[in-house]
Amino acid sequence: MKFDDALFNWLQMEIVTAGRPDDRAAMETRDFFLQILTEDHGVTEIGIAEKDDDFITVSYVREGRPGVWRAPRQAAEQLLIDINANPKFNE
Repeated sequence: MKFDDALFNWLQMEIVTAGRPDDRAAMETRDFFLQILTEDHGVTEIGIAEKDDDFITVSYVREGRPGVWRAPRQAAEQLLIDINANPKFNE
């Protein structure tokens, strides 16, 4: 999986986990993408650094070097919106 794809998937699941703290499947999926980031891409630290109206900034350390990555906020939050709008996930 490409680094940017793994970051985006991790970010979406981090947002879902924050919005649904009792959702075990979301936590497991977030952890799966974290494992890809650590094992395949050498990420040792990762977190959401900043949110504004348009973007979410993720900070990370990859192979000992700090980095930042930005995603459009609407795209990153869309999965949580879709899950919350689907009754079968909210029973």
